[in-house]
Amino acid sequence: MSITSDHARELRQMRQPTFAELYLPKLITVWREGYGLSDVRADVFAGLTVAIVALPLSMAIAIASGVTPDRGLYTAVVGGFIVSLLGGSRFQVGGPAGAFIVLVAVTAERHGVDGVILATMMAGMVLIAAGLLRIGTYIKFIPYPVTVGFTAGIAVIIFASQLRDLSGITLAGKEPSAFVPKLVALAGGLNTINPSAIVVALVSIAIIAGLRRWRPSWPGILIAVALAAIATAVLSLPIETIGSRFGGIPRELPSPALPAFSIAKATAVLPDAISFALLAAIESLLSAVVADGMTGRRHRSNCELVAQGVANIGAALFGGICVTGLIARTATNIRAGARGPLAGMLHSVFLLLFMLVAAPLASYIPLAALAAVLVVVSWTMAEKQEFATLLRSSWGDAVVLLATFLLTIFRDLTEGILVGFALGAVLFIHRMAEMTGIEERSPLVAADRPDDGNGERVPYDSALAVDRDVLIYRITGAFFFGAASAIGNVLDGIADTRKGFVVDFAAVPFLDSTAANVLGRVAAKAHRQGIELFITGASPSVRQALLTHGVTEPHAHYRETIEGAVAAIKGAPGALEFTGHQPPA
Repeated sequence: MSITSDHARELRQMRQPTFAELYLPKLITVWREGYGLSDVRADVFAGLTVAIVALPLSMAIAIASGVTPDRGLYTAVVGGFIVSLLGGSRFQVGGPAGAFIVLVAVTAERHGVDGVILATMMAGMVLIAAGLLRIGTYIKFIPYPVTVGFTAGIAVIIFASQLRDLSGITLAGKEPSAFVPKLVALAGGLNTINPSAIVVALVSIAIIAGLRRWRPSWPGILIAVALAAIATAVLSLPIETIGSRFGGIPRELPSPALPAFSIAKATAVLPDAISFALLAAIESLLSAVVADGMTGRRHRSNCELVAQGVANIGAALFGGICVTGLIARTATNIRAGARGPLAGMLHSVFLLLFMLVAAPLASYIPLAALAAVLVVVSWTMAEKQEFATLLRSSWGDAVVLLATFLLTIFRDLTEGILVGFALGAVLFIHRMAEMTGIEERSPLVAADRPDDGNGERVPYDSALAVDRDVLIYRITGAFFFGAASAIGNVLDGIADTRKGFVVDFAAVPFLDSTAANVLGRVAAKAHRQGIELFITGASPSVRQALLTHGVTEPHAHYRETIEGAVAAIKGAPGALEFTGHQPPA
Protein backbone atom coordinates (compact mmCIF):
# COMPACT_ATOMS: atom_id res chain seq x y z
CA MET A 1 0.00 0.00 0.00
CA SER A 2 1.38 3.41 -0.93
CA ILE A 3 2.03 6.28 1.46
CA THR A 4 -0.68 8.29 -0.26
CA SER A 5 -3.33 5.63 0.28
CA ASP A 6 -2.21 5.18 3.90
CA HIS A 7 -2.57 8.91 4.46
CA ALA A 8 -6.01 8.93 2.84
CA ARG A 9 -7.16 6.08 5.05
CA GLU A 10 -5.94 7.93 8.16
CA LEU A 11 -7.84 11.05 7.07
CA ARG A 12 -11.03 9.01 6.59
CA GLN A 13 -10.64 7.57 10.06
CA MET A 14 -10.01 10.99 11.65
CA ARG A 15 -12.92 12.90 10.10
CA GLN A 16 -16.38 12.88 11.61
CA PRO A 17 -18.73 10.31 10.06
CA THR A 18 -21.56 11.63 7.91
CA PHE A 19 -25.25 11.16 8.70
CA ALA A 20 -25.51 8.44 6.07
CA GLU A 21 -22.52 6.58 7.52
CA LEU A 22 -24.07 6.68 11.00
CA TYR A 23 -27.60 5.62 10.08
CA LEU A 24 -27.27 3.57 6.89
CA PRO A 25 -28.94 0.19 7.57
CA LYS A 26 -26.67 -2.82 7.41
CA LEU A 27 -29.02 -4.34 4.82
CA ILE A 28 -27.78 -1.77 2.29
CA THR A 29 -24.17 -2.20 3.40
CA VAL A 30 -24.36 -5.96 2.84
CA TRP A 31 -25.95 -5.46 -0.57
CA ARG A 32 -23.17 -3.04 -1.61
CA GLU A 33 -20.46 -5.45 -0.51
CA GLY A 34 -21.88 -8.15 -2.76
CA TYR A 35 -24.69 -10.53 -1.93
CA GLY A 36 -25.12 -13.64 -4.03
CA LEU A 37 -27.35 -16.69 -4.28
CA SER A 38 -25.23 -18.67 -1.82
CA ASP A 39 -25.70 -15.88 0.73
CA VAL A 40 -29.47 -15.98 0.21
CA ARG A 41 -29.53 -19.75 0.78
CA ALA A 42 -27.50 -19.37 3.98
CA ASP A 43 -29.85 -16.67 5.28
CA VAL A 44 -32.95 -18.72 4.47
CA PHE A 45 -31.61 -21.65 6.50
CA ALA A 46 -30.54 -19.37 9.39
CA GLY A 47 -33.90 -17.56 9.40
CA LEU A 48 -35.80 -20.86 9.54
CA THR A 49 -33.58 -22.09 12.39
CA VAL A 50 -34.16 -18.95 14.46
CA ALA A 51 -37.92 -19.01 13.75
CA ILE A 52 -38.16 -22.55 15.12
CA VAL A 53 -36.47 -21.35 18.34
CA ALA A 54 -38.50 -18.13 18.52
CA LEU A 55 -41.97 -19.69 18.07
CA PRO A 56 -42.41 -21.19 21.56
CA LEU A 57 -40.23 -18.54 23.23
CA SER A 58 -42.31 -15.63 21.93
CA MET A 59 -45.50 -17.15 23.31
CA ALA A 60 -43.88 -18.11 26.62
CA ILE A 61 -42.47 -14.61 27.18
CA ALA A 62 -45.82 -12.99 26.39
CA ILE A 63 -47.67 -15.24 28.83
CA ALA A 64 -45.10 -14.60 31.55
CA SER A 65 -45.46 -10.86 30.88
CA GLY A 66 -49.15 -10.96 31.73
CA VAL A 67 -50.52 -10.69 28.17
CA THR A 68 -51.89 -13.22 25.69
CA PRO A 69 -49.46 -15.43 23.68
CA ASP A 70 -50.50 -13.96 20.33
CA ARG A 71 -49.03 -10.58 21.34
CA GLY A 72 -45.60 -12.19 21.66
CA LEU A 73 -45.92 -13.54 18.13
CA TYR A 74 -47.03 -10.13 16.78
CA THR A 75 -43.98 -8.61 18.42
CA ALA A 76 -41.59 -11.11 16.85
CA VAL A 77 -43.20 -10.89 13.40
CA VAL A 78 -43.53 -7.11 13.08
CA GLY A 79 -40.84 -5.84 15.44
CA GLY A 80 -38.31 -8.50 14.46
CA PHE A 81 -38.73 -7.72 10.76
CA ILE A 82 -38.18 -3.98 11.26
CA VAL A 83 -35.13 -4.50 13.52
CA SER A 84 -33.37 -6.47 10.78
CA LEU A 85 -34.62 -4.23 7.96
CA LEU A 86 -33.39 -0.93 9.45
CA GLY A 87 -30.84 -2.01 12.06
CA GLY A 88 -27.17 -1.18 12.35
CA SER A 89 -26.14 -4.76 13.12
CA ARG A 90 -25.69 -7.34 10.40
CA PHE A 91 -26.90 -10.28 12.50
CA GLN A 92 -29.29 -8.80 15.07
CA VAL A 93 -32.56 -10.68 15.68
CA GLY A 94 -35.35 -8.75 17.40
CA GLY A 95 -38.46 -9.75 19.29
CA PRO A 96 -39.89 -10.03 22.81
CA ALA A 97 -37.21 -10.58 25.45
CA GLY A 98 -37.21 -12.34 28.79
CA ALA A 99 -35.60 -9.27 30.31
CA PHE A 100 -38.86 -7.34 29.76
CA ILE A 101 -41.09 -9.82 31.57
CA VAL A 102 -40.92 -7.96 34.87
CA LEU A 103 -41.44 -4.49 33.42
CA VAL A 104 -44.28 -5.50 31.11
CA ALA A 105 -46.05 -7.51 33.84
CA VAL A 106 -45.93 -4.58 36.27
CA THR A 107 -47.13 -2.13 33.61
CA ALA A 108 -49.97 -4.47 32.60
CA GLU A 109 -51.02 -4.81 36.22
CA ARG A 110 -51.04 -1.04 36.79
CA HIS A 111 -52.32 0.27 33.44
CA GLY A 112 -53.78 -2.69 31.56
CA VAL A 113 -52.78 -4.03 28.16
CA ASP A 114 -53.63 -0.70 26.50
CA GLY A 115 -51.12 0.95 28.84
CA VAL A 116 -48.44 -1.56 27.82
CA ILE A 117 -49.04 -0.86 24.12
CA LEU A 118 -49.00 2.91 24.65
CA ALA A 119 -45.81 2.68 26.74
CA THR A 120 -44.23 0.54 23.99
CA MET A 121 -45.02 3.16 21.35
CA MET A 122 -43.71 5.97 23.56
CA ALA A 123 -40.55 3.95 24.25
CA GLY A 124 -40.06 3.68 20.49
CA MET A 125 -40.15 7.46 20.20
CA VAL A 126 -37.62 7.79 23.03
CA LEU A 127 -35.30 5.30 21.31
CA ILE A 128 -35.49 7.15 17.99
CA ALA A 129 -34.64 10.42 19.76
CA ALA A 130 -31.76 8.72 21.61
CA GLY A 131 -30.36 7.38 18.34
CA LEU A 132 -30.61 10.73 16.55
CA LEU A 133 -28.94 12.44 19.52
CA ARG A 134 -26.17 9.78 19.30
CA ILE A 135 -26.71 8.60 22.86
CA GLY A 136 -25.96 5.04 21.78
CA THR A 137 -22.27 5.84 22.04
CA TYR A 138 -22.62 6.47 25.78
CA ILE A 139 -24.83 3.52 26.66
CA LYS A 140 -21.73 1.37 26.13
CA PHE A 141 -20.21 3.02 29.21
CA ILE A 142 -22.36 0.99 31.61
CA PRO A 143 -19.95 -1.00 33.82
CA TYR A 144 -19.75 -4.74 33.30
CA PRO A 145 -20.81 -5.61 36.92
CA VAL A 146 -24.02 -3.64 36.36
CA THR A 147 -24.98 -5.60 33.22
CA VAL A 148 -24.17 -8.93 34.90
CA GLY A 149 -26.05 -7.89 38.06
CA PHE A 150 -29.29 -6.84 36.43
CA THR A 151 -29.21 -9.79 34.00
CA ALA A 152 -28.84 -12.24 36.90
CA GLY A 153 -31.55 -10.43 38.84
CA ILE A 154 -33.94 -10.67 35.89
CA ALA A 155 -33.16 -14.39 35.62
CA VAL A 156 -34.18 -14.93 39.26
CA ILE A 157 -37.42 -13.00 38.75
CA ILE A 158 -38.27 -14.95 35.57
CA PHE A 159 -37.73 -18.22 37.43
CA ALA A 160 -39.99 -17.08 40.27
CA SER A 161 -42.67 -15.99 37.79
CA GLN A 162 -42.83 -19.51 36.34
CA LEU A 163 -43.25 -21.42 39.60
CA ARG A 164 -47.03 -21.27 39.41
CA ASP A 165 -47.37 -22.82 35.95
CA LEU A 166 -44.39 -25.09 36.57
CA SER A 167 -46.13 -26.77 39.49
CA GLY A 168 -49.76 -26.22 38.49
CA ILE A 169 -50.56 -24.23 41.65
CA THR A 170 -54.04 -22.71 41.83
CA LEU A 171 -54.35 -19.35 43.59
CA ALA A 172 -57.55 -17.90 44.99
CA GLY A 173 -56.70 -14.39 43.81
CA LYS A 174 -54.35 -12.75 41.33
CA GLU A 175 -50.68 -13.65 41.55
CA PRO A 176 -48.67 -10.69 42.98
CA SER A 177 -46.00 -9.22 40.73
CA ALA A 178 -43.54 -8.24 43.51
CA PHE A 179 -40.94 -10.90 44.33
CA VAL A 180 -41.54 -11.50 48.06
CA PRO A 181 -45.37 -11.29 47.98
CA LYS A 182 -45.30 -13.68 45.01
CA LEU A 183 -43.33 -16.28 46.96
CA VAL A 184 -45.65 -15.87 49.96
CA ALA A 185 -48.74 -16.37 47.80
CA LEU A 186 -47.25 -19.42 46.07
CA ALA A 187 -46.30 -20.92 49.43
CA GLY A 188 -49.93 -20.54 50.51
CA GLY A 189 -51.07 -22.54 47.49
CA LEU A 190 -48.71 -25.50 47.87
CA ASN A 191 -51.66 -27.75 48.72
CA THR A 192 -53.00 -27.29 45.17
CA ILE A 193 -49.88 -28.58 43.36
CA ASN A 194 -50.69 -30.54 40.20
CA PRO A 195 -48.38 -33.60 39.84
CA SER A 196 -49.11 -33.86 36.11
CA ALA A 197 -47.86 -30.30 35.53
CA ILE A 198 -44.67 -31.00 37.48
CA VAL A 199 -43.99 -34.17 35.46
CA VAL A 200 -44.58 -32.38 32.14
CA ALA A 201 -42.31 -29.51 33.20
CA LEU A 202 -39.49 -31.76 34.42
CA VAL A 203 -39.58 -33.95 31.32
CA SER A 204 -39.56 -30.83 29.11
CA ILE A 205 -36.51 -29.45 30.95
CA ALA A 206 -34.76 -32.83 30.64
CA ILE A 207 -35.44 -32.98 26.89
CA ILE A 208 -34.16 -29.43 26.30
CA ALA A 209 -31.04 -29.96 28.43
CA GLY A 210 -30.35 -33.39 26.94
CA LEU A 211 -30.64 -32.22 23.33
CA ARG A 212 -28.44 -29.20 24.06
CA ARG A 213 -25.77 -31.56 25.35
CA TRP A 214 -25.94 -34.43 22.85
CA ARG A 215 -27.71 -32.93 19.81
CA PRO A 216 -27.04 -29.18 19.97
CA SER A 217 -28.03 -28.66 16.33
CA TRP A 218 -31.58 -29.92 17.01
CA PRO A 219 -34.37 -27.46 18.00
CA GLY A 220 -34.65 -28.75 21.56
CA ILE A 221 -37.18 -26.16 22.75
CA LEU A 222 -39.60 -26.82 19.89
CA ILE A 223 -39.23 -30.60 20.23
CA ALA A 224 -39.91 -30.46 24.00
CA VAL A 225 -42.98 -28.25 23.59
CA ALA A 226 -44.35 -30.37 20.72
CA LEU A 227 -43.91 -33.63 22.65
CA ALA A 228 -45.53 -32.09 25.72
CA ALA A 229 -48.52 -30.97 23.63
CA ILE A 230 -48.89 -34.42 22.07
CA ALA A 231 -48.67 -36.13 25.47
CA THR A 232 -51.21 -33.74 26.98
CA ALA A 233 -53.71 -34.32 24.15
CA VAL A 234 -53.26 -38.10 23.88
CA LEU A 235 -53.27 -38.79 27.64
CA SER A 236 -55.89 -36.12 28.41
CA LEU A 237 -53.70 -34.74 31.19
CA PRO A 238 -55.56 -32.47 33.64
CA ILE A 239 -53.31 -29.41 33.18
CA GLU A 240 -53.80 -25.92 31.78
CA THR A 241 -53.04 -25.30 28.11
CA ILE A 242 -52.98 -22.24 25.89
CA GLY A 243 -56.44 -23.21 24.70
CA SER A 244 -57.95 -23.61 28.17
CA ARG A 245 -56.58 -20.31 29.48
CA PHE A 246 -56.48 -18.07 26.39
CA GLY A 247 -58.74 -19.83 23.86
CA GLY A 248 -55.88 -20.39 21.38
CA ILE A 249 -54.15 -17.90 19.11
CA PRO A 250 -55.41 -16.17 15.95
CA ARG A 251 -54.34 -17.27 12.47
CA GLU A 252 -53.58 -13.79 11.13
CA LEU A 253 -52.09 -10.44 12.06
CA PRO A 254 -54.56 -7.84 13.33
CA SER A 255 -55.11 -4.61 11.45
CA PRO A 256 -52.76 -1.83 12.61
CA ALA A 257 -54.36 0.62 15.02
CA LEU A 258 -53.20 3.39 17.32
CA PRO A 259 -53.42 2.62 21.05
CA ALA A 260 -55.95 4.45 23.19
CA PHE A 261 -54.41 7.83 23.99
CA SER A 262 -55.03 10.63 26.43
CA ILE A 263 -52.72 13.10 28.13
CA ALA A 264 -53.49 11.57 31.52
CA LYS A 265 -52.78 8.04 30.24
CA ALA A 266 -49.53 9.10 28.54
CA THR A 267 -48.37 10.85 31.72
CA ALA A 268 -49.17 7.79 33.79
CA VAL A 269 -47.20 5.37 31.59
CA LEU A 270 -44.28 7.73 30.89
CA PRO A 271 -42.02 6.24 33.62
CA ASP A 272 -42.73 2.76 32.24
CA ALA A 273 -41.97 3.93 28.69
CA ILE A 274 -38.61 5.34 29.80
CA SER A 275 -37.82 2.04 31.56
CA PHE A 276 -38.75 0.13 28.39
CA ALA A 277 -36.52 2.39 26.30
CA LEU A 278 -33.56 2.16 28.70
CA LEU A 279 -33.68 -1.62 28.88
CA ALA A 280 -34.27 -1.98 25.12
CA ALA A 281 -31.23 0.19 24.41
CA ILE A 282 -29.00 -1.74 26.80
CA GLU A 283 -30.17 -5.18 25.65
CA SER A 284 -30.00 -4.42 21.93
CA LEU A 285 -26.55 -2.83 22.04
CA LEU A 286 -25.26 -5.59 24.30
CA SER A 287 -26.58 -8.14 21.81
CA ALA A 288 -24.93 -6.25 18.94
CA VAL A 289 -21.61 -6.21 20.83
CA VAL A 290 -21.86 -9.97 21.38
CA ALA A 291 -22.54 -10.42 17.66
CA ASP A 292 -19.49 -8.28 16.85
CA GLY A 293 -17.34 -10.41 19.13
CA MET A 294 -18.52 -13.62 17.46
CA THR A 295 -18.01 -12.38 13.90
CA GLY A 296 -15.39 -9.63 13.99
CA ARG A 297 -17.87 -7.15 12.46
CA ARG A 298 -18.83 -3.68 13.69
CA HIS A 299 -22.36 -2.47 14.37
CA ARG A 300 -23.68 1.11 14.20
CA SER A 301 -25.02 1.76 17.67
CA ASN A 302 -27.09 4.86 16.93
CA CYS A 303 -28.56 3.34 13.77
CA GLU A 304 -29.49 0.32 15.90
CA LEU A 305 -31.31 2.52 18.42
CA VAL A 306 -33.32 4.21 15.67
CA ALA A 307 -34.27 0.80 14.26
CA GLN A 308 -35.30 -0.43 17.71
CA GLY A 309 -37.45 2.68 18.10
CA VAL A 310 -39.23 2.17 14.77
CA ALA A 311 -39.68 -1.53 15.60
CA ASN A 312 -41.35 -0.74 18.94
CA ILE A 313 -43.72 1.70 17.26
CA GLY A 314 -44.51 -0.89 14.58
CA ALA A 315 -45.10 -3.64 17.15
CA ALA A 316 -47.39 -1.37 19.18
CA LEU A 317 -49.49 -0.60 16.07
CA PHE A 318 -50.21 -4.33 15.73
CA GLY A 319 -50.88 -4.87 19.43
CA GLY A 320 -47.41 -6.21 20.31
CA ILE A 321 -45.22 -5.58 23.31
CA CYS A 322 -41.64 -4.33 23.70
CA VAL A 323 -39.05 -5.22 21.07
CA THR A 324 -35.30 -5.45 21.59
CA GLY A 325 -32.27 -7.25 20.24
CA LEU A 326 -32.01 -10.80 21.57
CA ILE A 327 -28.63 -12.22 22.52
CA ALA A 328 -29.57 -15.91 22.41
CA ARG A 329 -31.47 -15.73 19.12
CA THR A 330 -28.81 -13.49 17.56
CA ALA A 331 -26.12 -16.02 18.55
CA THR A 332 -28.27 -18.82 17.10
CA ASN A 333 -28.58 -16.81 13.90
CA ILE A 334 -24.80 -16.50 13.63
CA ARG A 335 -24.13 -20.15 14.44
CA ALA A 336 -26.70 -21.16 11.81
CA GLY A 337 -24.56 -19.44 9.16
CA ALA A 338 -26.36 -16.13 8.59
CA ARG A 339 -24.69 -13.78 6.13
CA GLY A 340 -26.77 -10.63 6.56
CA PRO A 341 -29.97 -8.97 7.86
CA LEU A 342 -32.13 -10.99 5.47
CA ALA A 343 -31.90 -13.92 7.90
CA GLY A 344 -33.56 -11.88 10.66
CA MET A 345 -36.25 -10.64 8.27
CA LEU A 346 -36.97 -14.20 7.09
CA HIS A 347 -37.21 -15.38 10.69
CA SER A 348 -40.21 -13.05 11.04
CA VAL A 349 -41.71 -14.25 7.76
CA PHE A 350 -41.41 -17.90 8.83
CA LEU A 351 -43.04 -17.07 12.17
CA LEU A 352 -45.98 -15.52 10.31
CA LEU A 353 -46.30 -18.66 8.18
CA PHE A 354 -46.25 -20.80 11.33
CA MET A 355 -49.10 -18.67 12.72
CA LEU A 356 -51.16 -19.11 9.56
CA VAL A 357 -50.65 -22.88 9.38
CA ALA A 358 -50.21 -24.15 12.93
CA ALA A 359 -52.32 -21.78 15.05
CA PRO A 360 -54.98 -24.43 15.91
CA LEU A 361 -52.30 -26.82 17.20
CA ALA A 362 -51.01 -24.19 19.65
CA SER A 363 -54.15 -24.63 21.75
CA TYR A 364 -52.82 -28.01 22.97
CA ILE A 365 -49.52 -26.62 24.29
CA PRO A 366 -49.42 -27.03 28.11
CA LEU A 367 -48.44 -23.96 30.10
CA ALA A 368 -46.15 -26.17 32.21
CA ALA A 369 -44.03 -26.85 29.10
CA LEU A 370 -43.75 -23.13 28.30
CA ALA A 371 -42.82 -22.49 31.94
CA ALA A 372 -40.09 -25.12 31.57
CA VAL A 373 -38.78 -23.24 28.52
CA LEU A 374 -38.48 -20.02 30.52
CA VAL A 375 -36.82 -21.84 33.42
CA VAL A 376 -34.13 -22.99 30.98
CA VAL A 377 -33.90 -19.45 29.59
CA SER A 378 -33.47 -17.97 33.07
CA TRP A 379 -30.77 -20.54 33.92
CA THR A 380 -28.90 -19.70 30.72
CA MET A 381 -29.15 -15.91 31.04
CA ALA A 382 -28.05 -15.84 34.69
CA GLU A 383 -24.35 -15.62 33.66
CA LYS A 384 -23.34 -17.72 36.67
CA GLN A 385 -19.65 -17.94 35.78
CA GLU A 386 -19.34 -14.19 35.23
CA PHE A 387 -21.21 -13.56 38.49
CA ALA A 388 -18.78 -15.74 40.44
CA THR A 389 -15.79 -14.16 38.68
CA LEU A 390 -16.89 -10.64 39.65
CA LEU A 391 -17.50 -11.66 43.25
CA ARG A 392 -13.86 -12.68 43.63
CA SER A 393 -12.47 -10.01 41.30
CA SER A 394 -12.42 -7.11 43.80
CA TRP A 395 -14.51 -5.78 46.66
CA GLY A 396 -15.66 -2.83 44.57
CA ASP A 397 -16.92 -4.93 41.68
CA ALA A 398 -18.64 -7.25 44.16
CA VAL A 399 -20.45 -4.32 45.81
CA VAL A 400 -21.66 -2.94 42.46
CA LEU A 401 -22.71 -6.41 41.31
CA LEU A 402 -24.64 -7.32 44.47
CA ALA A 403 -26.30 -3.90 44.76
CA THR A 404 -27.58 -4.10 41.19
CA PHE A 405 -28.60 -7.73 41.59
CA LEU A 406 -30.52 -7.28 44.86
CA LEU A 407 -32.19 -4.00 43.86
CA THR A 408 -33.34 -5.57 40.59
CA ILE A 409 -34.98 -8.43 42.49
CA PHE A 410 -36.44 -6.63 45.49
CA ARG A 411 -37.02 -3.11 44.20
CA ASP A 412 -37.01 -2.19 40.52
CA LEU A 413 -34.91 -2.90 37.42
CA THR A 414 -34.38 0.76 36.54
CA GLU A 415 -33.43 1.59 40.11
CA GLY A 416 -30.94 -1.30 40.12
CA ILE A 417 -29.26 -0.05 36.93
CA LEU A 418 -29.07 3.57 38.09
CA VAL A 419 -27.75 2.74 41.55
CA GLY A 420 -25.26 0.25 40.09
CA PHE A 421 -24.00 2.84 37.61
CA ALA A 422 -23.70 5.47 40.37
CA LEU A 423 -21.76 3.05 42.59
CA GLY A 424 -19.50 2.20 39.67
CA ALA A 425 -18.77 5.89 39.12
CA VAL A 426 -18.05 6.45 42.84
CA LEU A 427 -15.80 3.38 42.86
CA PHE A 428 -13.89 4.75 39.87
CA ILE A 429 -13.38 8.11 41.60
CA HIS A 430 -12.16 6.28 44.70
CA ARG A 431 -9.67 4.26 42.67
CA MET A 432 -8.45 7.37 40.89
CA ALA A 433 -7.94 9.10 44.24
CA GLU A 434 -5.92 6.13 45.50
CA MET A 435 -3.66 6.33 42.44
CA THR A 436 -2.91 10.03 43.04
CA GLY A 437 0.20 10.74 45.08
CA ILE A 438 3.52 12.64 45.25
CA GLU A 439 6.76 10.78 44.78
CA GLU A 440 9.48 11.56 47.32
CA ARG A 441 12.14 13.98 46.00
CA SER A 442 10.32 14.31 42.68
CA PRO A 443 10.54 17.58 40.75
CA LEU A 444 7.34 19.36 39.80
CA VAL A 445 8.08 18.62 36.15
CA ALA A 446 9.08 15.01 35.61
CA ALA A 447 12.46 14.51 34.00
CA ASP A 448 12.81 12.62 30.74
CA ARG A 449 13.35 9.04 31.86
CA PRO A 450 15.30 6.29 30.14
CA ASP A 451 13.49 3.42 28.47
CA ASP A 452 15.19 0.58 30.34
CA GLY A 453 16.23 -0.20 33.88
CA ASN A 454 19.95 0.46 33.23
CA GLY A 455 19.43 4.18 32.82
CA GLU A 456 20.24 4.18 29.11
CA ARG A 457 18.12 5.61 26.33
CA VAL A 458 16.97 2.91 23.93
CA PRO A 459 17.18 4.23 20.38
CA TYR A 460 13.98 4.34 18.36
CA ASP A 461 13.68 1.31 16.13
CA SER A 462 11.92 2.51 12.99
CA ALA A 463 11.69 -1.07 11.72
CA LEU A 464 9.00 -1.85 14.29
CA ALA A 465 6.71 0.77 12.73
CA VAL A 466 6.54 -1.11 9.41
CA ASP A 467 7.08 -4.66 10.63
CA ARG A 468 4.46 -6.84 8.97
CA ASP A 469 4.74 -9.45 11.72
CA VAL A 470 4.56 -7.34 14.86
CA LEU A 471 2.15 -4.63 15.95
CA ILE A 472 2.75 -2.79 19.24
CA TYR A 473 0.04 -0.88 21.04
CA ARG A 474 0.53 1.05 24.29
CA ILE A 475 -2.32 1.89 26.67
CA THR A 476 -1.70 4.86 28.91
CA GLY A 477 -3.73 5.72 31.99
CA ALA A 478 -6.63 4.04 33.75
CA PHE A 479 -8.29 1.36 31.63
CA PHE A 480 -11.86 1.39 32.96
CA PHE A 481 -15.44 1.11 31.75
CA GLY A 482 -15.50 4.65 30.34
CA ALA A 483 -12.56 3.91 28.02
CA ALA A 484 -13.14 0.19 27.50
CA SER A 485 -15.43 0.55 24.48
CA ALA A 486 -13.16 2.93 22.55
CA ILE A 487 -9.94 1.04 23.30
CA GLY A 488 -11.68 -2.29 22.66
CA ASN A 489 -12.74 -1.10 19.21
CA VAL A 490 -9.17 -0.10 18.38
CA LEU A 491 -7.65 -3.34 19.65
CA ASP A 492 -10.32 -5.38 17.90
CA GLY A 493 -9.72 -3.71 14.57
CA ILE A 494 -5.94 -3.30 14.21
CA ALA A 495 -4.74 -6.83 14.87
CA ASP A 496 -6.13 -8.55 11.80
CA THR A 497 -3.09 -8.95 9.56
CA ARG A 498 -0.14 -9.45 11.91
CA LYS A 499 1.53 -12.56 13.24
CA GLY A 500 2.09 -10.99 16.66
CA PHE A 501 0.23 -8.31 18.60
CA VAL A 502 1.80 -6.68 21.66
CA VAL A 503 -0.27 -4.62 24.11
CA ASP A 504 1.87 -2.76 26.62
CA PHE A 505 0.33 -2.14 30.06
CA ALA A 506 3.39 -0.52 31.66
CA ALA A 507 1.57 2.84 31.96
CA VAL A 508 -1.76 1.39 33.17
CA PRO A 509 -2.18 1.90 36.93
CA PHE A 510 -5.30 -0.25 37.12
CA LEU A 511 -8.10 -1.72 35.04
CA ASP A 512 -11.61 -2.70 36.05
CA SER A 513 -13.69 -5.75 35.19
CA THR A 514 -15.28 -4.08 32.14
CA ALA A 515 -11.85 -3.45 30.61
CA ALA A 516 -10.62 -6.93 31.51
CA ASN A 517 -13.69 -8.43 29.86
CA VAL A 518 -13.07 -6.37 26.69
CA LEU A 519 -9.46 -7.55 26.51
CA GLY A 520 -10.66 -11.11 27.03
CA ARG A 521 -12.83 -10.82 23.90
CA VAL A 522 -9.91 -9.35 21.94
CA ALA A 523 -7.65 -12.20 23.08
CA ALA A 524 -10.23 -14.81 22.06
CA LYS A 525 -10.61 -13.24 18.63
CA ALA A 526 -6.82 -13.06 18.12
CA HIS A 527 -6.52 -16.71 19.08
CA ARG A 528 -9.23 -17.72 16.58
CA GLN A 529 -7.36 -15.86 13.83
CA GLY A 530 -4.00 -17.43 14.69
CA ILE A 531 -2.51 -14.21 16.08
CA GLU A 532 -0.17 -14.37 19.07
CA LEU A 533 -1.21 -11.77 21.66
CA PHE A 534 1.43 -10.63 24.15
CA ILE A 535 0.76 -8.44 27.18
CA THR A 536 3.78 -6.62 28.56
CA GLY A 537 4.55 -4.49 31.58
CA ALA A 538 1.42 -5.48 33.52
CA SER A 539 1.65 -4.89 37.25
CA PRO A 540 0.76 -7.82 39.54
CA SER A 541 -2.71 -6.37 40.27
CA VAL A 542 -3.45 -5.67 36.60
CA ARG A 543 -2.24 -9.11 35.58
CA GLN A 544 -4.32 -10.74 38.29
CA ALA A 545 -7.45 -8.95 37.02
CA LEU A 546 -6.73 -10.12 33.45
CA LEU A 547 -6.13 -13.71 34.55
CA THR A 548 -9.33 -13.69 36.58
CA HIS A 549 -11.29 -12.75 33.47
CA GLY A 550 -9.81 -15.50 31.33
CA VAL A 551 -6.95 -13.63 29.59
CA THR A 552 -4.71 -16.70 29.94
CA GLU A 553 -2.78 -19.17 27.86
CA PRO A 554 -3.20 -19.99 25.03
CA HIS A 555 -5.15 -16.82 24.23
CA ALA A 556 -2.52 -14.47 25.64
CA HIS A 557 1.13 -14.56 26.76
CA TYR A 558 2.75 -12.32 29.38
CA ARG A 559 6.21 -10.72 29.20
CA GLU A 560 8.10 -8.12 31.24
CA THR A 561 9.15 -5.98 28.30
CA ILE A 562 8.14 -5.23 24.74
CA GLU A 563 11.56 -6.47 23.61
CA GLY A 564 10.90 -9.85 25.20
CA ALA A 565 7.53 -10.12 23.48
CA VAL A 566 8.98 -9.18 20.08
CA ALA A 567 11.75 -11.74 20.56
CA ALA A 568 9.15 -14.41 21.36
CA ILE A 569 7.18 -13.55 18.21
CA LYS A 570 10.36 -13.69 16.13
CA GLY A 571 11.21 -17.07 17.66
CA ALA A 572 14.32 -16.06 19.60
CA PRO A 573 15.72 -18.86 21.87
CA GLY A 574 14.53 -18.61 25.47
CA ALA A 575 12.13 -15.82 24.69
CA LEU A 576 9.12 -17.78 25.87
CA GLU A 577 10.17 -17.77 29.51
CA PHE A 578 8.55 -15.28 31.86
CA THR A 579 10.59 -14.07 34.83
CA GLY A 580 8.47 -11.19 36.04
CA HIS A 581 6.57 -10.85 39.28
CA GLN A 582 3.80 -13.34 39.79
CA PRO A 583 0.37 -11.94 40.68
CA PRO A 584 -0.88 -12.38 44.21
CA ALA A 585 -2.67 -15.65 44.90
